[in-house]
Amino acid sequence: MSEQPSLFEQLQNLATEQKNPHSTHIDMASVEEILRVINTEDHKVPIAVRRELPYVAEAVKIVVEAFQNGGRLFYVGAGTSGRLG
Repeated sequence: MSEQPSLFEQLQNLATEQKNPHSTHIDMASVEEILRVINTEDHKVPIAVRRELPYVAEAVKIVVEAFQNGGRLFYVGAGTSGRLG
């Protein structure tokens, strides 16, 4: 019987936990180049979100149903820079 990988092992391979090769030496870039890298990477977000819209819609439906039944939603995160409120 094989052991399940630990939560750490599962999470360390997520794309969100990988180094971005486009920002490897961002600390040595000019201000303009830093902004260009950030802007280029930010443009990838809507494309990624669009691919996940069916899952987001399902999550919204679940949350709405929970609210209608007296439930609550707790926002929890790390490193979100206040974007959750």
